[in-house]
Amino acid sequence: MASFMDDNDIKAEEKRLYEEYKSKLDELKKVTKEKEAVGQVFTKGLLPIYVMYILSLEPTNGNEISHKIGDNTHGLWIPSTGGIYPLLKKLEKQGFVEGQWDDPKKKFQKIYCLTEDGFKEFESKKYLMKTKIEEALEVFKIIFQDLYK
Repeated sequence: MASFMDDNDIKAEEKRLYEEYKSKLDELKKVTKEKEAVGQVFTKGLLPIYVMYILSLEPTNGNEISHKIGDNTHGLWIPSTGGIYPLLKKLEKQGFVEGQWDDPKKKFQKIYCLTEDGFKEFESKKYLMKTKIEEALEVFKIIFQDLYK
């Protein structure tokens, strides 16, 4: 003997499934926002100074900067070139970085280097951020110990 659902049962089940769907979607959005917030700490706070550090070593292009950061961090942080190139343009507008085409006719690849003002800005930021980075490391150590000891 088969049991059939009446219209009310079907509507109640549809509503339950829809509410479950909305709840799961909200959870995914929250996780995405939290990941973005963590990523912004690196992107907004550390990326500019680290790009300037890479350029203080030698002139290079945006793609290579991303690779060098990935290599230096053993693959734990590999910023996308989609974040590097706008930052390079901003630094260029501020006069801290200068970009030159490797071949002005073909405009295949732009090589960036720090300007004299860029070196000064890098040293200043490096000095100003040292204490903040040290404090952040201590906070991360404490949180890590509390969560995973």
